[in-house]
Amino acid sequence: MAFNPLKMMQFKNAWDGFTQRHPKFPQFMAAVQQHGIQAGSIIEVQINTPDGKNFTTNLKVSEEDIQALRSLQDM
Repeated sequence: MAFNPLKMMQFKNAWDGFTQRHPKFPQFMAAVQQHGIQAGSIIEVQINTPDGKNFTTNLKVSEEDIQALRSLQDM
């Protein structure tokens, strides 16, 4: 996988805008990172659309998932 500085700059700009619009999200992520996600943790995501539909899913984190997340952090 080749490093693309332009894509990284575009991502940084998009991320900066996202965090300005949603300032509590980085605080949430920092708290999660400080405690750490461990194998056996459950991650749940819920989406509520403007038209009233709800989508919810969850996953139980495995050791392989932890390794994948660490690989992403090392990039």
